[in-house]
Amino acid sequence: MKQRSVLLTHSYLLRLDPKQEAWHKPYPPLMSIQAAAMVRDAGYDVAFFDSMFADGPGDILPVLDAQKPDILVIFDDGFNYLTKMCLTNMREAAWHIAKAAQDRGCKVIMCGSDATDRWQDYLQNGIDYVLLGEGEATLIDLLNSLEAGDDLQSVVGLAWQKNGHFQRNANRPVMQDLDALPLPAWDLIDFKPYQQSWTKWNQYSVNIATTRGCPYKCNWCAKPIYGNSYKMRSPAHVIREIELLQANTSFDHIWFCDDIFGLKRSWVIEFAELVREKGLQLRYKIQSRADLLVKDQYIDALKASGCEEVWMGVESGAQEILDAMDKGITIEQIRTATHKLKACGIKPCFFIQFGYLNETAQHIRKTIALIKELLPHDIGISVSYPLPGTKFFEMVKNDLPGKTNWTDSEDLDLMFKNSYSSAFYKQLHHFVHQEFRKKHAQEQLKGLLRYPTHVKWQNLKKTLSILYYTPSSYLAKRQLKVINYEAASSL
Repeated sequence: MKQRSVLLTHSYLLRLDPKQEAWHKPYPPLMSIQAAAMVRDAGYDVAFFDSMFADGPGDILPVLDAQKPDILVIFDDGFNYLTKMCLTNMREAAWHIAKAAQDRGCKVIMCGSDATDRWQDYLQNGIDYVLLGEGEATLIDLLNSLEAGDDLQSVVGLAWQKNGHFQRNANRPVMQDLDALPLPAWDLIDFKPYQQSWTKWNQYSVNIATTRGCPYKCNWCAKPIYGNSYKMRSPAHVIREIELLQANTSFDHIWFCDDIFGLKRSWVIEFAELVREKGLQLRYKIQSRADLLVKDQYIDALKASGCEEVWMGVESGAQEILDAMDKGITIEQIRTATHKLKACGIKPCFFIQFGYLNETAQHIRKTIALIKELLPHDIGISVSYPLPGTKFFEMVKNDLPGKTNWTDSEDLDLMFKNSYSSAFYKQLHHFVHQEFRKKHAQEQLKGLLRYPTHVKWQNLKKTLSILYYTPSSYLAKRQLKVINYEAASSL
C-alpha cells in the first residue's frame, strides 16, 4: 500500500431529503464505490463512509477521528438524478463535511455535478481540489501527484488554488472503454439498512449502471459530466457485476440507472442472450425513450431478459412543447411504445414535466388527456428546473428571481416567471396525481363489472379507492381554481 490513506464518502444524506426518506427506496452511491475501487486498485489504503443514512453531516466526525485519513474524497453519485439537481441541502452538507476534515488536517477532494458547475464556490468552502466532469481518472492522477510531490498543473480535469489564486487545468476527455474500469467496490457497502428500507415494498432493489452519458439534446437537461457522449459497457461486463452483487447481497430486483438503457438494439438482444445462457432470473426496470422502444425486437429482448418496468421521458402531451424542448420524439411514438410495452407485459411509466416556458392551459390539458388515454402504470411529475449550463437556463435566467436551487426534492418550486405561479404548479402536481389514480380505479371497476368472478383482493382494493380519489380529485381542482380560476376551468 502507498503511504497516504484515503477516506471516501458522498454528500447525499436521506435525512436532508424528507420526501425520499419517506419513500423508502434508497440506492447505494454507485459512483462513490466505483471511485473507491479505482483508488484501491491504485494501491492506496481505502476506507469508505456511506453517509446515506447519517443523521447529519456531523456523523462523519467520529470516522475522521478514528481513521485519521490523509485525504478525504467526497465523490457524489452522478447516477442518482437527485445529485444532478444540485439540492442546496446536499451542497451545504458537503461543505460542512469538508471543513470538518480540513480542521483535522485532511486534504479534501470533491467530485460531482454541482462542484463541476460551481467549482469556485466549493474551493472557497473547505474543498482543496475539485475534480471536473468524470472524476475517477483525475482522482488517481491527483493522488499520485500528491504522493510524489509533483506540480499539479499537469493534472488534467482539476480545479484548485495556487498561492491564493484559482486554477483550472485543461478538461479531461471522457473515458472511452468502460470495460477497463474495475467493478464497483460493493464489498464496502453495508447492505442491511438498504434492505431494511425496502421491506415496505416487499422487494429489495439494487442499482447498476450499464452506460455513461446521453447523446440526446433535450435543452433542459444538464450534462456537466459527460456532455453529449454516450459510452456503453459490454453486456458481458454488466453480467459480471450482476454476479458480483449476487455474491454480496440477496436482491430481488435491479434498477438499471442509466439515463438511457440500451441505445443499441443489438446490445439489448446480446444482453438477453447472455442472461439466458447464464440461467439468470432477473427482474429489472429501466429508463428509455419512445423512439427506441418502437424498434422491432427491442421490447421482446427486454422482456426476455427480465424487464418489468420502463420509464419514458414523455414530458408533455403537447407536440409543440416537446419540440420546444428539443425532445426529439413524437406523441405517436409515445402511443406506439406504450401499447407495445403493455402488449408484451411490461409496465410503461411516464415522466411528466409541467411548467416549461410559455406553457398554456391547453398544453396542460393535452398532457392530462394523454395520461388518461394511455393510462401508464405509474407517473412521476416535476416542474421545469433551470439547471446551469443548459439552453433552457439561458432562456429563463433573466427571469430567475434569486432562487436557483431546490432545498430538497419535495421543493417543486417554479424558479422563473412563467404563465402560471409556483403555487398553481404545486397544486397541479397534486391534482394530476388524483386524476390519474381515479382513472385507474375507474378502469378497475369496469373490469370488475365485466368479469365479477375474477375478483382478487388487490384489484378490489384498487377499485374501492375510487371512493377516495373521486372527491379528492374534485377538491384538488377546486383549489386550483382558487389559485387561478381561468386556467383551472379549462382543464
